[in-house]
Amino acid sequence: MNKYNIFLLVFISVFFTSCIPTKDLIYLQENKNKDNNKAVEAITDKPYRLQVNDLLNVTIKAMDPKLVEIFNSTIGSAVNNEQAIYFNGYVVDDHGNIRLPVLGEINVLGHTFEEVRIKVEKKLLEEYFNKEAGIFVNVRLGGFRYTVNGEVSSSGTKVLYQDRVNIMEAIANSGDIEITGNRKDVVVIRRFPQGNQTYHIDLTDSNAVNSPAYQLQPNDYIYVKPLKQKTWGTGRTGIESLSTIITLLSLATTTYLLLNR
Repeated sequence: MNKYNIFLLVFISVFFTSCIPTKDLIYLQENKNKDNNKAVEAITDKPYRLQVNDLLNVTIKAMDPKLVEIFNSTIGSAVNNEQAIYFNGYVVDDHGNIRLPVLGEINVLGHTFEEVRIKVEKKLLEEYFNKEAGIFVNVRLGGFRYTVNGEVSSSGTKVLYQDRVNIMEAIANSGDIEITGNRKDVVVIRRFPQGNQTYHIDLTDSNAVNSPAYQLQPNDYIYVKPLKQKTWGTGRTGIESLSTIITLLSLATTTYLLLNR
């Protein structure tokens, strides 16, 4: 009888520790003790500052389009073609410069898109045009790039054509985190001019939206760790775990009976 109780206890313990609880799968869970009537806090996102190897799309328009034809590449006719953006865009070089037709090299390292727009527009008005020309400059990234790896349905480098991307959007665009992925400790590695910074974010906590890693920056690297259950190989759900345990017990019983014949 004692052996039976020990066996039952071990069976129950292994079964429950091998299953992945629902609370580990739900995103942005609210704290039960949190005051739901708390005033909404304003979120202030710092503007992105350009770094080496960023790909820019710079377009220049005027009242008379022929006046600015020389400044523009053919990227406008194939803006949705990633290959065209790569070959016709302007890459920030190792010195922090982009090289525009006629205007030459312009330093953009550490500047925001708005600052680069003002700098290009000012140079055009000072050296080539007057205000009556109606110069209009637009500066954007040639796609928001990030890399996701680990326990996701579709890993690799992704490109989204939008100005802002948060980590939830990035993961959704990668097919979501697998059941065996650790949502409580997602790693984001961010590149800065002085080096790399590593962030850890718990996506099951509603406070994740306040993390500096929630709003991604171009070229961020996201890594989703595996849960211990994947290493154990006992299964992702209760049924899978139960099937694995029964198989192991059957194997152990068969081996025991064969050895004691």
